[in-house]
Amino acid sequence: MKVSEVAKSLDLRCCVPGEEDGSVTGGYIGDLLSWVIGRAGKGAAWITIMSTSTVAAVALLADVSMIILAEGVEPDKELADKAQTHGLALYSSTMGAYELSWRLHELIGESCAGVR
Repeated sequence: MKVSEVAKSLDLRCCVPGEEDGSVTGGYIGDLLSWVIGRAGKGAAWITIMSTSTVAAVALLADVSMIILAEGVEPDKELADKAQTHGLALYSSTMGAYELSWRLHELIGESCAGVR
C-alpha cells in the first residue's frame, strides 16, 4: 500500500509529504532509536512520539517509508526541515501508538505482522 493511501486511510495530518508513492510493507513502534535502526525494516511505517531532528537520521538509516508521530505530537522545526530536505514522509495523528498500529495492521494485513 502506498504512503499516501495509508495516510488517507488513517486520517493522518501531513507535516511533510515526502515520498507519497513509496510502499508501506509493515510497521514498527519504537522510541529507542538504536532499536528502530536495527529492527524497523525497509518499507515500515514507523510510529513514534519522538519529534526531534534525530528522528530523520534514524528514518534514513532504517529506510522506513513513513514516520507517524502519535498522540498529537507535532514535529519540531528541525525535524520538519530535515524531513523536507531528505524527502521523508512525515505525518502526525491524535491516535495513540497502539490504535495506529492496530489500524495499520488491518490495512496491510499479514505483511504488517511484525508491528511491535
